[in-house]
Amino acid sequence: MSGTALGRAAAAPVSAAAAPVSAAAAPVSAAAASPGCGKAPTLTSGTYTIQSSGKNRSFILRIPDGYDRNRAYRMVFGFHWLGGTSTDVATGRTVETGTWAYYGLQRLANNSAIFIAPQGLDNGWANTGGEDVTFVDDMIRKIEADLCVDTTQRFALGFSYGAAMSYALACSRATVFRAVAVQSGGQLSGCSDGTRPIAYLGVHGLRDSVLGISGGRAMRDRFVRNNGCTPQNPPEPAQGSLTHRVTSYAGCSAGHPVVWAAFDEGHIAAPQDGATGDSGSRTWLPQEIWKFFTQFQTSNPSPGTATCQVTSTVSAWDTGLTSNLTITNTGTTAIDGWSLAFTLPEGQTITSGWNADYSPASGRVTARNVSHNATIAPGASVDIGFQATHSGNTAGPSSYALNGTACTATGSAPK
Repeated sequence: MSGTALGRAAAAPVSAAAAPVSAAAAPVSAAAASPGCGKAPTLTSGTYTIQSSGKNRSFILRIPDGYDRNRAYRMVFGFHWLGGTSTDVATGRTVETGTWAYYGLQRLANNSAIFIAPQGLDNGWANTGGEDVTFVDDMIRKIEADLCVDTTQRFALGFSYGAAMSYALACSRATVFRAVAVQSGGQLSGCSDGTRPIAYLGVHGLRDSVLGISGGRAMRDRFVRNNGCTPQNPPEPAQGSLTHRVTSYAGCSAGHPVVWAAFDEGHIAAPQDGATGDSGSRTWLPQEIWKFFTQFQTSNPSPGTATCQVTSTVSAWDTGLTSNLTITNTGTTAIDGWSLAFTLPEGQTITSGWNADYSPASGRVTARNVSHNATIAPGASVDIGFQATHSGNTAGPSSYALNGTACTATGSAPK
């Protein structure tokens, strides 16, 4: 498969005329609030350039009309195809009526989500050395430091090469993103780690001659395994039928559904039933993706209902620090397998850690249990910690959430 062929086949999608589906932004909870919640924002809708992996990288940001700094919004990344641009994703291309902004999701979101359209290097997502995943980490850190984001409601989608990038995030950032939608993709951007569950929607055309459906099935099946779903060969439409079939897998672990949508067409972004080619006004796909993403709701526990406590102690020097965290199960049932999410102060970057796996190294970090401390009995504790660099702010982490539930926090001033 040549890059030129992929670029030709991955033509820009067209416009949608579907009626918007209203979805209100969720109230901020301790478990979900980004550092930007409650702040007067300095970011506005527009194009931004940041430094990432020593390169200038750009993205387009779309903030909801009537943005409320005290409401937590979903965050949706839309990745362009090979030869496409962030502008193509953010604005769409007007055909028939309406627009195809963010693959048709902006219209359906009805101002309930913050949208980001990143620009790939050389208009693609080679993700050399993981630099595109790092770029995503850097965008999240910048945006969430300024805007109010529900950190349990991050989503990614894309078509063709953009689907490959979304798949790379499913593999390497399964604890950062809530769900991904992979449209007619291939494993072009890598799959670092790729062993953790994440909600996964796969979409592919039976007659895709650019990135064959067999590859899409294999990518899907990785997360069928990771998510503990019951394996099957889901039904697909007959060739020549110009229809689509959507199958939800059974037996998946809680919160990690897998859905497969196969359609009788080729390498296109907006398939329609009963006719060939892209059709924004007739396609069924944006509604399927938005339904998949919006099924996930943040649990907003009331104060005093947390069943975990985190105590932190920080020791700092010059440009470095160590942070020791004690996680206590204050509930009445054992915790079997845990992930602790927390927010590092701006300017801090983890360089090493113990008793947990940490990713990413800055911003909203998730520490995942290792084999010897996966279970925390009622009343019991586990000790973890990390070493980090800092640029002057030596405060401890904040906004702890254990397996998605807010924890009470205590700590001492940096020594």
